[in-house]
Amino acid sequence: MSTTTTSTSKYAGSKYILRPDDMESYSPANHTGTKNTRLVSAAINGAQYMEVVLGEVEKGAGVSTHAHPGMEQAQYFIEGEAEVIIDGVTHQARAGDLCFFPADVFHSVRVTSERMKVLIIYSPPYGENPEKVGRK
Repeated sequence: MSTTTTSTSKYAGSKYILRPDDMESYSPANHTGTKNTRLVSAAINGAQYMEVVLGEVEKGAGVSTHAHPGMEQAQYFIEGEAEVIIDGVTHQARAGDLCFFPADVFHSVRVTSERMKVLIIYSPPYGENPEKVGRK
């Protein structure tokens, strides 16, 4: 007979099963109207090669033009719409879309719907390190 336990802890009883609503959020540097929750990182669950962040952004807010030297980024749209500029080309992204930002390529995001919810993946991990961001 197996027993299932339910935990309401920050890590749902495990560093491998996470509940974003129970985790601390932060406002990342150089972003406006943004609340991020780090889900996968070295500190949270020992990840060495990637980092995953859940982002929620208000209408008209986002991040100015920047690039990540030596780091790739993918952003999956869970909810909302945004104007995304990648390497000088403007795109419209919406729920269900995935944006890929190659290493060293300048990009920006501005929310055009009431709000945007995205899952962001960095490889290698970003860790909000200002040395891993290039600005124009």
